[in-house]
Amino acid sequence: MNEIWIFHGENAKFSSGVFTERHLAESWIRENKLSGLLTLYPVNVGVYQWSIANNLFQPKKEHESSSAFIQKFSSAAQEHYHYENGEFE
Repeated sequence: MNEIWIFHGENAKFSSGVFTERHLAESWIRENKLSGLLTLYPVNVGVYQWSIANNLFQPKKEHESSSAFIQKFSSAAQEHYHYENGEFE
């Protein structure tokens, strides 16, 4: 398994679901009428390193290599989907 789907509910501090397949996540989202973001994540590598390795991001400023930056890093290049009340937007 090289990728997993993670659901992060609207205004949630932590993710509330992890799935091996998108359709499983979407069934759960629909059943529970959830709002939030479903994102495909690489496994065993941070998004920051994954983005650099796939030429999606290159740090240009010194702070872009800092721990504070890396721990908050996300990439719009990751496959992701928005849901409102269980419905795909």
